[in-house]
Amino acid sequence: MGSFFDFAEVCQSLSQTSSRLQLAATAGDFLARLEPAETAIAARFMVGRALEQGGETRLNVSGRAVWKIAAALGGAADQGEEIFTAAADFGEAVEMAMRLRSSEPEPTLSLSEVARGFAEIAEVAGRNSRRRKLDGLNALFARMTALEAKYAAKVLIGEMRHGMSEGLLLEALARMSDRPVAEVRRMHMLEGDVGRLAQALRRPPEVAAMGAGGASTAGGEAQSRRGDAAGAARGIAAPDPADASNAAAPPARPLRPMLAQPADTVADAFAILGPRFALEHKLDGTRVQIHHAGAAGTRIFSRRLNEITPSLPEVAEAMARMGGRRAIFDGEVIAVDPAGRPLAFQEVMRRFGRVREVERLRAEQPIELYVFDLLALDGELLIDRPYAERYDELAQVAREAGLGLAARILPAELAEAEQFYASAVALGYEGVMAKALGSRYTPGARGRGWLKIKRAHTLDLVIVAADWGYGRRHGWLSNYHLAVRDPGRGFAEVGKTFKGLSDEQFEQMTARLLALKTGETRATVMVRPQIVVEVAYSDIQRSSQYESGMALRFARIVRIRADKAVDEADTLGTMVEAFERQLVRPA
Repeated sequence: MGSFFDFAEVCQSLSQTSSRLQLAATAGDFLARLEPAETAIAARFMVGRALEQGGETRLNVSGRAVWKIAAALGGAADQGEEIFTAAADFGEAVEMAMRLRSSEPEPTLSLSEVARGFAEIAEVAGRNSRRRKLDGLNALFARMTALEAKYAAKVLIGEMRHGMSEGLLLEALARMSDRPVAEVRRMHMLEGDVGRLAQALRRPPEVAAMGAGGASTAGGEAQSRRGDAAGAARGIAAPDPADASNAAAPPARPLRPMLAQPADTVADAFAILGPRFALEHKLDGTRVQIHHAGAAGTRIFSRRLNEITPSLPEVAEAMARMGGRRAIFDGEVIAVDPAGRPLAFQEVMRRFGRVREVERLRAEQPIELYVFDLLALDGELLIDRPYAERYDELAQVAREAGLGLAARILPAELAEAEQFYASAVALGYEGVMAKALGSRYTPGARGRGWLKIKRAHTLDLVIVAADWGYGRRHGWLSNYHLAVRDPGRGFAEVGKTFKGLSDEQFEQMTARLLALKTGETRATVMVRPQIVVEVAYSDIQRSSQYESGMALRFARIVRIRADKAVDEADTLGTMVEAFERQLVRPA
């Protein structure tokens, strides 16, 4: 039986190793010693995933709740500020609190018990669910040693900080299974969850031949059987992830979405992709993957591979127009107003994950579907075919079924591309996507085949507080609380960011902010509002988290505006106007 304490010790060893080869060897050797089901758990935990990817449940446990439990168990409720100042990261703070107990339990927990505990906490719902979740987590942490609590906390917040990225874990799995790394990466494309992949790679060939990889957490094996049966019912084959040659048939589970690299201008697209690429409007919606299996019905998955079919009945209805054809689409769902004009990102999020009062929400917030790639058609997996061929197939299927396609051109020269980009921005779109005509669809990979070119939004904001950093940023105030001016009231927070500054700037900013310090609570320093920074962001959304009612998405500091006084910073009114301008007008 795999010990959770052994897992914690291996993670501690990984955190003290800088060699990539040694990291892969240490992780691979440890995974090989476990039972197959335990290998799945450990692989998932190593990259900071508490639950199987693609499940419909979430833990909904905050880092703050984890800290309160650790502090209470260790009697450290009054020492939080000192502990967080001394700790290198959140997990170490939890460990330090737990070491204050009068005695430490023997390490008796297994990997399976911890995974089962997380799964049971995730399943808690209904009345008093928050209290019951915390009671379950408290009972689990009470059985842990300080080192185990450190890495349980890291798994729960998804920040392991021990050097084991998902890409490096695939190298460890290749070592564990004695397979080429390229082969394991290819398998991972078709099996998005690293735990299921790790377990499949551990099974004997005669067992692997029986079907798709199993699962590891409580109820996981039954879920896997249901998934395989559903794949068969839909007429979509469920290939064994451990058989890299069986890649012609679409997988029973959703593929991870292909990702795009950012680019600054359309001129960059010509330089990076060459002369043969397509440009299309970048929609401000939410990514969906649609598996349609003819008479067997339609399943819809989110970007995070969670099934959301009940939330979007309009999409299933649109797919019904395909009749008996079978297909997997990559697409975008956008919210529209009563006149059919697209709205900003946060509006469509009202529909996601909702299973109650769907018809009411459907009337209040209509949506539209746009498809932009075709991953499989009538039993054939298309991801290895060039984008130009996939799009030709997509366009034909979309015309026959009446599905929406984003505006698109094949620019012959830079001037034409720039004009298309300018028109997209003028219409209120985020920007454009550039896609090389010869590019393959690479699930989960951020390749150079796709580029996202977005218009830049910036606001001049004021730093009103900052959090002490973890890991590489330990010892610096490096997570900045950003605020707009709210005339007559002071300043209103609209977000946080730790992105954009160099190490030297972090160090300099820390000294400046400490000189402006007005108070401190645990890991946050409040400061006099005197420093203005120019902040780039993707868009603005409504938010109940801040009194301003507004929040920035993907905020990043562009530069420190030493030339600007605080009374020159942007106001809440300016931000509200920018939010209202985000409404997208159709072409």
